[in-house]
Amino acid sequence: MRSTSTFSILFWIYSSRSKNNQAPLYVRITVNGKILNISLKRKADIHLWNADRQRATGTSAFSRELNHYLNQAQSKLFLCYQEIQGENKPITVTAIKSRYLGTHKTHYTVKDIIEYHNSIAFDILRGNTPNLYLTSQKYIFLFLKKEFQKTDMDLSELDYSFILRFESFLRKLKPKHYQKQIGNNAVMKHIQRLRKMVTLAYHLEWLDRDPFSKFRQKLTKTNREFLTAKELQAVEDLELANSRLSTIRDLFLFSSYTGFSYCDLALLKKKHVKMGLDGNLWIITERQKNGNSVKMPLLPKPLALIRKYDNHQDIFSENGLFPVISNQKTNSYLKEIATFAGITKNLTFHMARHTFATTVTLTNGMPIETISKLLGHSKLSTTQIYAKVIEEKVSGDMQLLKERLG
Repeated sequence: MRSTSTFSILFWIYSSRSKNNQAPLYVRITVNGKILNISLKRKADIHLWNADRQRATGTSAFSRELNHYLNQAQSKLFLCYQEIQGENKPITVTAIKSRYLGTHKTHYTVKDIIEYHNSIAFDILRGNTPNLYLTSQKYIFLFLKKEFQKTDMDLSELDYSFILRFESFLRKLKPKHYQKQIGNNAVMKHIQRLRKMVTLAYHLEWLDRDPFSKFRQKLTKTNREFLTAKELQAVEDLELANSRLSTIRDLFLFSSYTGFSYCDLALLKKKHVKMGLDGNLWIITERQKNGNSVKMPLLPKPLALIRKYDNHQDIFSENGLFPVISNQKTNSYLKEIATFAGITKNLTFHMARHTFATTVTLTNGMPIETISKLLGHSKLSTTQIYAKVIEEKVSGDMQLLKERLG
């Protein structure tokens, strides 16, 4: 924060909005080059206004009363500036305006908007999203502590520079659980969550301006990893003596042949398995993430897995389909399974969803529109990220084209 600041006051009339020679009167305050206009709720005769003196000319009662009012406004604004300076608070145009208008008594902070956001949003956020917000919020407070030596900050202090510094802080950060720097897209996700909370504050009129108005996200395209048919078969063929590893492998396979995410699979119950119009068993449920309907016809392999775990002793959820443990522990077990199967990829549970979108469906000729429906996506463009066309599919399509052209 600056120890000194430049401050100026300018009175002006909005002559282009004059009516019957009467124009709205404004005062412009400037602090360190940043400008903010305040309506004085008064009008001045454009023929009597002296722009150089910033006062009305003449000795009429109207001119004298208006000039007296402007002198008082100028004194009050300068007093507001001195009070903020004396209190050793950030001197900004917003702070001076708030004090001048008498609204400065309510100071909203970063902690205020985070607590308010969590109180209204956590009941409607789906899946793991609340935990992701908590992680982003943890990084925000860590940033305040390391960069500003503060545990909180007035929202009025947030500006474009703050966002750039937060971005730089995140790019250098090495979380203990991650052991390496956060990737670009993860950085953008954390900033996106901050942006949503700051935008909420702006809509609540806790902020006079949006500090994100000039900020642009810089996402990089990523290739979603999936298992090839050979790798998927290697996982299926594993003989695992450890019952817990065997269960995790079965859950991964079920997701690979249905596309269910971990959080959706964990919530599956017997009531979700229903007879479809075609006389076969389907899973009919909703995605926890977005509430979209999912109607999944069951292939023989996932159907066999459901029957395998019917009334299994480790199913603690009432009428649940499968025994489940935490996602974190599941991914830890998958690393062991990958080693046993000779897979060098970073095997995670979500890779099963990618595998369903590519190896199981797209490669076997299923239209991407159908895949999108099965995955419960709201937009086809989301599915196109998952369903990457693999070389085997390209080769097969080209062979068909050769035959048709032949």
